[in-house]
Amino acid sequence: MKFFCISDNIDTQMGMRLAGIEGVVVHEADEVREAVDNALKDSEIGIILVSEKLVKLCYHDIYELKLNVKQPLIVEIPDRHGNAKISENISNYVRDAIGIEL
Repeated sequence: MKFFCISDNIDTQMGMRLAGIEGVVVHEADEVREAVDNALKDSEIGIILVSEKLVKLCYHDIYELKLNVKQPLIVEIPDRHGNAKISENISNYVRDAIGIEL
């Protein structure tokens, strides 16, 4: 199983490559969708890491996949500035997936 990173920042991408994680740097919503589609086609990819800013660009598309696709796992990662509200996003995901408010 491989990881794949979709980031909006070259620094994040380089850090991931140092850890052995391949990926792409994109900036537009259509590029994000294309990168996710390509990653979904690769059966070796088990986890897709997507930066916070890009998830915001394609919020509905990403969360639709998180709710309906069993593999690969799609994980939102904070950007390099660390202003992510990941716990809030996880709460929203749980609420949408199973109807429980955290």
